[in-house]
This record gives sequence, C-alpha cells and structure tokens, in this order.
Amino acid sequence: MNPEHGAVAFLGLGKMGRPMSARLAAAGYAVRGFDADPRIREEVRALGTVEIAGSAAEAADGARIVVLMLPGSDAVAAVLVEKDRLLDRLADGSLVIDMSSSEPMRTRVMAETAGRRAVRYLDAPVSGGVSGAERGTLTIMAGGDAPDLDEATPLFAALGSRVVRCGGHGAGHAVKALNNLMSATHLLVTSEAMLVAQAFDLDPATVLDAVNAASGRSGSTENKWPNFVLTERYDSGFSLALMVKDMTIALNLAAATGAPARLGGAALDLWREAGGDLPDSADHTEIVRWLQGIGSGQASPAETHSAG
Repeated sequence: MNPEHGAVAFLGLGKMGRPMSARLAAAGYAVRGFDADPRIREEVRALGTVEIAGSAAEAADGARIVVLMLPGSDAVAAVLVEKDRLLDRLADGSLVIDMSSSEPMRTRVMAETAGRRAVRYLDAPVSGGVSGAERGTLTIMAGGDAPDLDEATPLFAALGSRVVRCGGHGAGHAVKALNNLMSATHLLVTSEAMLVAQAFDLDPATVLDAVNAASGRSGSTENKWPNFVLTERYDSGFSLALMVKDMTIALNLAAATGAPARLGGAALDLWREAGGDLPDSADHTEIVRWLQGIGSGQASPAETHSAG
C-alpha cells in the first residue's frame, strides 16, 4: 500500500464497483469492499483484488474514505442513516463519496445530515460504462466543497481520465441524470432515424459514417450503434432499467425546479413502455430491438430478445 493513501471502504461491488475498487487497490489504497449480495462478495473474493468484509460496518471500520457505488438514494440512505448507520460510526472528518446515480435533492439533504455528524460528503457519479471503469477512463461529475474535492483528486485519478467540478452538493448527481436523459433521448431518435434509413435500403454503416461527419452525430451514432447495435452484441453493460431510473431522476428534477421538459417526458414514456415489454435484464441498447419489433408488427419485442 502506498503510505500516502489511506484505508478506503468500497460499498457496492457490481458491474461498475468491481473494476473501480480493483483500480483503487492497484493504485495503492487499502480497499475493503462489501456488497449486499453474497454471491457478488464471493466472486470478488475469488478475484483477490480487494479484501472483502462481512458487512458495510466492517468495511467502514477504520476507513477515512467511504466510496458508495449503490443502486440509488434509497440504498445510500439505508447504508448511511437507516440500517447500517455508518454516519454514526465514522470518525470525525471522514469523507463519504457517493458515486452512485442518486437524486440531487436527496443528496443535498444527505450532505447536510453528514455535516451535522462531522462527516464530509461528495457526490461524484461517473460516465463511461464498464469498459471505462476497467480502463480507468471514466468521466467523474463531482459536487461538493472545493477542499474535499481537492483531497479526493488522487482517488479520482485512479478511476477516471476527467473530473468535472459541477458545483455544490448535488450538482454532480444532477449533471449525471441530465446527461443520461440526453443520452437516452439521443439513442431513441437515432434508432428511429436508422430504422427509417434501413427501410429505405440504405446501408446503416454508411449512414453512420455520413452522420458522424455531420451535425447529427452523438454518442449514439459514434459509439452505441456501431459497437452494440450493428454488431448485435447489445452488451454495453448499462441496463435499460437503470437508464429509466436516471431519466426519471432528471424529469423529477425538472418538475422540482419548474423547468420545461416535454421532449424528455415523451422520451421517458417510450423508454418505460420498452422496459415493460423487454426482459428485466435487457441492456439499454436493446431499445433498438423493441423499436424493430414495433416496426415489424411483432406482438412481443421480448420474443426478439429471447430468439437473439
């Protein structure tokens, strides 16, 4: 362990947490991890990348930094104040970094709650998917007080290639949710346009090549369609259910602030409809299969998934 690095508790060892915790350990941090799923704990223990604790409290014992990569605000609240009550266990001056996709308004409240217990708080959700987590090229959208962000800089450097300081507490989570609302809407309209192109007997790869040199390009045309749709892999590592969750967070923020979001709301309705038809395990890029099912008149787009 690098003596300049301290002990880190890493809570949440799923698709993203697993490679992220391994990168922190490789960077010299003494990482003790925990996941509520015993199967995941055993899988990570077998990898030997990080020490595995028997509970969240055990993972956080003696740690000055606690990193959360959990399903969302409900899970964060359970770990910090409701069930495991880590905020009551952590030493004064400890730093909690919520890298989950949490709700910005609730993040502000949690930061205030942590502050009353002399615990510092950052929100730092990420973009870049599992491949970015494995390569350490994530974009980190950070919110919180500048001195705490300064202290977290070496840890962020082990995980990502870019850190954007978005503002105060909750700002990082707001930017992440808005990013995913935009990403989901891009993918939806890109997929509709590409299906029109195919129906007109255009080669999709040629269309993408043209669009990516023009004003219609986006992450969907440059990455998702070439790498996950045309290849028929549909394995980006980010589920459709999580996309719907993040879109919902963004639309709830729009409602809370009184900002207009009619297009985003319409996109969310379509994503929710797709989520109701596709399997629970569907990757978010499989919304293309759902659209194809509608276009072909299939009764159940889920049958396309099963057949694939």
